[in-house]
This record gives sequence, structure tokens and C-alpha cells, in this order.
Amino acid sequence: MKKRGKTPGLLLAAPASGSGKTAAACALMAAFQAQGMDVRACKCGPDYIDPMFHREVLGIDSKNLDLFFSEPEELVRGYNRHTEGADIAVTEGVMGYYDGMALDSERASSYDVARTLGLPVLLVLPSRGASLSLAAAVKGMAEFREDSRIRGILLNRASDMLYPRLKEMLERELKSMGLDIPVIGYLPEDPCFHMESRHLGLVTPKEMDGLRAQMQRAGKLLSRTADLDMIRQIAEEASAGEGAFKAERAAHPAGGKADGAEGSGLRIGIARDEAFCFYYKDNLTLLEDMGCTLIPFSPLRDSALPERLDGMLLGGGYPELHGRELAENTGMLSSVRAALEDGMPCLAECGGFMYLHEEMEDREGNVYNLAGKIRGRTFPTGKLVRFGYIQIENCTGQEGYLRPGECVRGHEFHYWDSTDSGTDCLAVKPDGRRKWKCIHMEGNLFAGYPHLYLPSMRTFAERFVSRCGEWREKNAEQAARRMR
Repeated sequence: MKKRGKTPGLLLAAPASGSGKTAAACALMAAFQAQGMDVRACKCGPDYIDPMFHREVLGIDSKNLDLFFSEPEELVRGYNRHTEGADIAVTEGVMGYYDGMALDSERASSYDVARTLGLPVLLVLPSRGASLSLAAAVKGMAEFREDSRIRGILLNRASDMLYPRLKEMLERELKSMGLDIPVIGYLPEDPCFHMESRHLGLVTPKEMDGLRAQMQRAGKLLSRTADLDMIRQIAEEASAGEGAFKAERAAHPAGGKADGAEGSGLRIGIARDEAFCFYYKDNLTLLEDMGCTLIPFSPLRDSALPERLDGMLLGGGYPELHGRELAENTGMLSSVRAALEDGMPCLAECGGFMYLHEEMEDREGNVYNLAGKIRGRTFPTGKLVRFGYIQIENCTGQEGYLRPGECVRGHEFHYWDSTDSGTDCLAVKPDGRRKWKCIHMEGNLFAGYPHLYLPSMRTFAERFVSRCGEWREKNAEQAARRMR
């Protein structure tokens, strides 16, 4: 058995987005896994797509680490639970290392996560077209905050020929400035490190044929160009470090399977295919901890909802890329529509919300008829409509999943809008300066563009589970009456 204690881990950060963090993180995970190690993956921030890449590489779920969604102690508990028993944990940062929720804030940044969890940091540094300036960049990143935690440098897009000279120069210059930060390797110019992009960031893994083989090749190459033993030694600092809280306080989170009586035996359908694939792992874990069983189904390929469902989750994704297939699957559309009309509890967000519309327009101007629960059309805008962290508040005065005075935290990131985005809730930016109406909160339906982080308000999840239980009981009573 593996000994208990804090798992060795590290965080990959960079000066800015587009520096190669995802390629470096996935290659490092693949390299360690090829050595027979049990590797766990995490991602800073609210992003869905990078964790899907991590899952494709490792075959297990990645976890979001977000200090807007979670309080520090909750973040520590969740991280320890996710990484417990592993040989190493690799966390991919978000944006630039110090970039937080506002232009002048480090709150919820990769740096904030690293210091909260006590993780050492590897700086992924783009090196193409630069030399001595790299030393200036590292000095600035390392000294911007006294506890930067930067323990090593991984150069991106460096050539085999130039790397030894860059390494020698960088380490010499940094030492002359009092910084003992080793250059531990490089990502060479090679197609295996190239990751495509699209309007929501990187394309989803299922669209990249042979991604796992590509990342295995990248891991094998990184094993030659980086000092994996030194990286593992750096990761061991996380075992010794306590972060913001003692690991013992958070080693065993409250709320495991033992507290799942409220949803015991409930079957919750979850839309899962190429069109619907954005889900926070913590949301699903919370529902499972409450005793629910998640039943996957495909709005693209299945002819109807699975039997004996007590509730439904319609997550985000790319329905706009699959409009024709979704519209032509009239059996599933009828099944979803009938379930909602019958009162089945349903949480639908972003792509799932789009699926519930009467009409969806794609980027080419084609219009498709969909579920018809939301009157109106969802359409492309050609730009980000609403973006970033929000708190969602009830603004109707009526009780629902949210009651007056309550709020659940979430995030928006979409290029499509709706002729009817809903008016039952108010989305409020963290600084309180901007707000807008959103969400259809009607009966057992809660649908809108925002992605919710359910652990930020467990009561919301409890109400959803409770309504699923009530709906099951109602159906059971109706079935019993029919049998008499």
C-alpha cells in the first residue's frame, strides 16, 4: 500500500497564455505515466477543455482548482482528495502566472493556487527568437512576489543545437542575480507539441485523431529533452510543504459516500457526446456523494432518454457544430421535450440551454429546430458575449432552486446568444460593477448560459436532488394507481 501523506506535485505556469502550458503538461503527464507512475492531473481556473486533454492522456478525470469557486480550505480538501495515493500530481496553470480575477489582482491566479497548496512551480518559457532577454523575463517573474515558488524553467520551442548554450547562459545570468533556478529541459520544435485552437480555446480531444498517441510521442521526446528525475525531486517539495493549511486538516474531506442518503438510488441522466462534454468534475462528484447514479446518454445518437430517469443534466459543449444531427434526431428531441413537460428536474447550461431552444442558428446561417422548451432562437454573435466569473442571484422574489438573498457561483464563456436568455436571476460580476438578467427558473427547470459550480452552494444541489426524489415518488404513485 502507498503511504498516506501529501502527494508530490508541481504546477506549470507561464508568463502568458499561448506559452505552451497545455502541451508541456500533457507531455509531462505522459512521460511520468510511461515510467509506471500513478499520475493525477489538475487545471487552474474554470476551463473545461484542458482537463479533457488531461483525461485523454491519463484515462482519468482531471480536477479544476479555482479560488473564486472554492474557499482556500475547500480547495486544499478537494486537491488532497483528488491526489491521495498518487505518485505525482501535475497541475496546469491558467493565463499568466500572476493573472487573477481583475487586471490589478492576483486573486484566483495560478500563483494564488500554488501558494495555497504549497506547490513548487515550473516556468514554461517560450524561447524562440530570444536569448539574454529570457534571463530578464525569469528575474521579473521570480522576484515579482517574494514567495513566487518558481523552482525550475522549461524552455518551449528551443532547438536541439541551441538549448545547451541557452541553458548555460540562463543559469549563469540568474546566479549572478542571486537566483538559483535551474533550466530543467525544453520542448523542441516538433509537431507532437502542436495543439490546435478554436473559438472556445483548444479543440476537444475527440476531434484530434490520435491525440493519445501524439501525447505519448511527446512524452517520450520530453523524456529525452528534460530531466525527469530533477522534476520529480522538485515535486517532492510539495510533500514537505504545508501550503496555507496543514495537510492533516484536509486529508479526509467531509461529505463522502457516507453522507449520500438524500439521493440514494436516484438516476440522473447526463448528456455526454461530442456536442455535450463540458462538466465540472466537482459537480458530478457532489451529486455522486449525495447518492445519485449518473446515467450517460447521447443527444446525437440515442433515440430516446434512458429508462427510469429521475433528473437530467444538459451540460455545455459544441451543439452549434452538430446542429443538423441534433435536429434530425427527432426521437431524442421528443423524449427530452416530453420529460420536461412532465416536470422532470433538469439543469441545463450553455450548450444544454441552446439545445432546449425552438431554433438554433449556426455560423453558416443554417437554422435548426430543436427541443422547443425555450421560446426563441440562439444565434452566433461573432464575439464573446459575456465572459468571466459571476455570482447568480434570484431576482424574482419567488422560491426555486435559488431563494431570495442566495447566490451560487459560476462562469460564462460563449459566442452565441439568445433572444430569450431568461430573467429569473441576476448575474453579478465579483466587483459588483456589472450585472445582467439571465436564467429560466421555471418549475423544476434551471436553464441558462452560465456554468454553475455546485459546491459553492451545496443547498442548490440538495434542492435539485430533493426534487428528483419527489418526481420519482410522484411517478411511482401514478404507476401504482395505474396498476390497481
